[in-house]
Parts: sequence; C-alpha cells; structure tokens
Amino acid sequence: MGISDRRKLPIGIQTFCKIREENCYYVDKTAHIRRLIDEGTHYFLSRPRRFGKSLFLDTLKELFEGNEPLFEGLHIHDHWDWSVRYPILRLDFGSGNFKEVGYLQTNVIAQLHTIAEEAGIAPRYDTAPECFGDLIRVLHRQSGQRVVVLVDEYDKPILDALEVPETARDNRDFLRGLYSTIKSNDAHIKFTFLTGVSKFSKVSLFSGLNNLTDITIDPQYSAICGYTEEDLDTVFAPELPGLDRDEIRRWYNGYSWRGQEKVYNPFDILLLFRRQSFEAYWFETGTPTFLIETLLSRGVGALALDNMLGSDDLLSAFDVDHIATEALLFQTGYLTIIQTEPRGGEMYYRLSYPNREVRQSLNRSLLNHLTGDPSQRTEHRARLYDLLLVNDFAGLKSLFKAFFASIPYQWHTNNDIANYEGYYASVFYSYFASVGFDIVVEDSGSDGRLDMAVRFNDNVYLFEFKVVELASEGAAMAQLQAKGYADKYRDLDQPIHLIGVEFSRETRNLIAFETTLA
Repeated sequence: MGISDRRKLPIGIQTFCKIREENCYYVDKTAHIRRLIDEGTHYFLSRPRRFGKSLFLDTLKELFEGNEPLFEGLHIHDHWDWSVRYPILRLDFGSGNFKEVGYLQTNVIAQLHTIAEEAGIAPRYDTAPECFGDLIRVLHRQSGQRVVVLVDEYDKPILDALEVPETARDNRDFLRGLYSTIKSNDAHIKFTFLTGVSKFSKVSLFSGLNNLTDITIDPQYSAICGYTEEDLDTVFAPELPGLDRDEIRRWYNGYSWRGQEKVYNPFDILLLFRRQSFEAYWFETGTPTFLIETLLSRGVGALALDNMLGSDDLLSAFDVDHIATEALLFQTGYLTIIQTEPRGGEMYYRLSYPNREVRQSLNRSLLNHLTGDPSQRTEHRARLYDLLLVNDFAGLKSLFKAFFASIPYQWHTNNDIANYEGYYASVFYSYFASVGFDIVVEDSGSDGRLDMAVRFNDNVYLFEFKVVELASEGAAMAQLQAKGYADKYRDLDQPIHLIGVEFSRETRNLIAFETTLA
C-alpha cells in the first residue's frame, strides 16, 4: 500500500456501518467474533476508555442483523449464514446523569420501551427486570430466533456515582438484578456481550449471572480491541511515511492482556496520523483526579507504580466500598501486565506503565498535585532537561532544592510517607519521568538494588537516596560506590555519573547532592 491508498481516519466513529460505507480504515476483528460465537454464549470484556469497545459491540449488532455487504472482504464473511437474522436487545449507558437518585431505573425503562416500540411490541411492565425479561421472550417468540443481548458501558452508572457512595451502591444493586435476568432467560438468548471499563467482582454485581465468561485477560482475546504492530504495518501503512516507527512504539505501544503481542490504543494512533506529532492524546481525554487523589491518600508513590504486583483476586477487587489500587490502575489503563509469575498454583501479574505517554503524563499529574503553580512546574521541567543536557549538577541541586521548598508544608504534615526515602525517590522519579527520560527504578545488581537509573544523551546517571538526621558525610555516595552499581552499565561505553542525594528529616529538603564519575 502507498500514499495513494490512504483512507479516511475513523476518529471518533463508533458505528461499524459508517466506517465501512465511508471507506475508513478498519482493522478486522471478526475472527475474534467467530471464535466467541463458536465457543460460548455469555461474555464479558473490560478495556480502558477509548479502546474500541463500542465499535466492537456495534460490529456484533450488524453481524447478527445480517447486514452482509458491510462484511465483504472480512474474515467472517465466508463463515456466516447470512440468511438468518437475530433480534437485538442493546442497552447503552454512555450518557445520562447517574448520580441522580432513581435516574438509572428511569433510563433503563426508557431504553427498553424504545426497543419494544421499534419492534412493534406493547411494553407490559414498568419495572426494569420484568420488562427486560419479557422483552427477551417476546422478541424470541415473534422472530423465531433467539435474542442477542448487547450492553455497552455496563458499569458507567456505578462509576459516575462513586463520589456519592449511597447512590453508587443503589445503582450497583439495581444492575445486579437487571443482569441476573440474562441467566434466567438463557433459553431465549443466542449471544450476550457486556463491556465496560471496570471489572466489578462477581459477588457484588454478577452473582446472578455466574455463567458469564470473562475474556478480559484471556490470551486468545488480548487483541480483540486495539491495534497490533502488524495492523500498523499493513492496514495503516499509507500513514507511516514521515513518522519514526520506533518512536511510535515507544510512545503508544505496550498495552497487554497476557497476549503474545502488545497493542496500541486506537485513539492515540488515529490522532497521531492526523496531527503528525507525538502528544498525550489518550491521557488528555480524561482527567484522572480521582485516581491521583486515591494514590496520594494511600501513600502510593511513583516508584511503586513502575513495578507493582497483583493477583487474579486483586485485579478484580473492584467495588463501591473497596477499590484495590492494583485493580484501579490496571482497569483504567494506567498500568498494564508486563509479565506473569506463577506461584504455588496462583497466578501473579507484574504491572508497569504501558508506554511513554502514560508514564510521562501520569507523573506530571502527580507533580501537579504536589505543587500549586503551573507556570513553575513547566519552568522546572524545561530547566531539568536543559541542566541534564550539559551535566550542570550544581544547577540540578539548586533546582531540586527550590522544588522541594515549593511543596506546601501541610502536605508533609498530612502524609507520613514524607519521612521515608521512598517518598523522595518517588518525587525525583516523577520529575524525571514527566520530562520523558528513560528511567529504570530499583535496578537489581549482584549486590543490592539501585534506587534509580536514568539514561539520557549518551550518559548514564545512577541515583541513591537517603533520609538522614544531619548531613551524613556522603552515606548515599558511599553506598553507590561500595555496591558497584555501575558495573552493569560499563559495556555501554558511556560516561556513568554516580549521584548521592540526601534529605533532612527535619527540614524536608535536600541537604546533599554529591556527584562523581564511576
């Protein structure tokens, strides 16, 4: 494919029909659909926002409605009986004020009544579960075919109301009753697919739908949403000229749900092709205020995010009254699975940032909550880059002293973590990550763990952090030299700078910043 083969970029288009009829780029996901239909009936999928979930759901709708021309040239076209058309019952919670008491019930009834009227059915119930079940049975009887149930953003009525816990719990309990209707009407259902951002525990939301198959981290479906490396090199080949392929990978690739190949967020890639510049497109579409405040209130620093361990239980420990940190970060897309670690019959998952966009942007947000002056933050980041570019270590010491002095005193008094080395290391990490530097944290060597390593401009910078009562005559530098952390970097044949940083427990600021070449 060449430049002449360029198509329309489907930015913001979630309608399969529109994508196909307007000659937009389309990554064929119908092989996944075929496998799902062949192997089961009731499915659940969790993916972060703007990952193509609604488009996938709409593709299912068009397939079951038998709209054959839309599938010409796609995998499933020659593997589907186009003479059969199934009735569709689709619920979409993408819009509405779900914080309002009682609104969810009104919303669901309105959706069900609209579906009934379009099918020429007179609704017989004004209570949602009864109306839902009756509609499934009547659609089956009327058409002679079992019903396809599709639910988009199934969890949004709960997530939107998290700041009002009582309403969130009411919405959760209401949805539990609604979704249990699916199981009780199994004989009338051909296929069910529910999708959303979060994976609420089965006990809290799906206790009445225990025959639901969760494919969220099933390796077979790791690329059911998102674009693979092959997709970029084939489907989007006409858009690649003029863009650094390795830089695309560093900025946007890296999301993993246990598959062999990692995927890109489609929203990022489409906007990159349109604007031809590397920016935090996905991150900037959602303000992670709730996430940042949760991390800070729990004392979770940036260092912990780069190497977090979660289990199956932890990654699904999501409910109104208890949201595990690991689940919150993984399900919202700020961390991803970088490797699996089986232990004693249980599977553990090592989590980290998926790519540069998330690492850099999330750490900027963390810094923004520590300092109050946006212009000062921007100036500090630019200054950090400039100083490291010329190895001005005296300037770096002054920069970080000024930064720590700018953190409000009350923040320290309200957070016990400010007395520990991990806090200061996390702040340093966030600063370097927010600029986009290549960072390794707690890099293991033969004789211990290094706090932080930074590679930039063909130089290596190794950091050790200490919190002390008084300046301790180079304790941090002494550890750097004694442990031999530099040895593993010598093959790079680049200058290696040892940087020992010490903080005063009393003044909560930097009191020593020693540097030497290894």
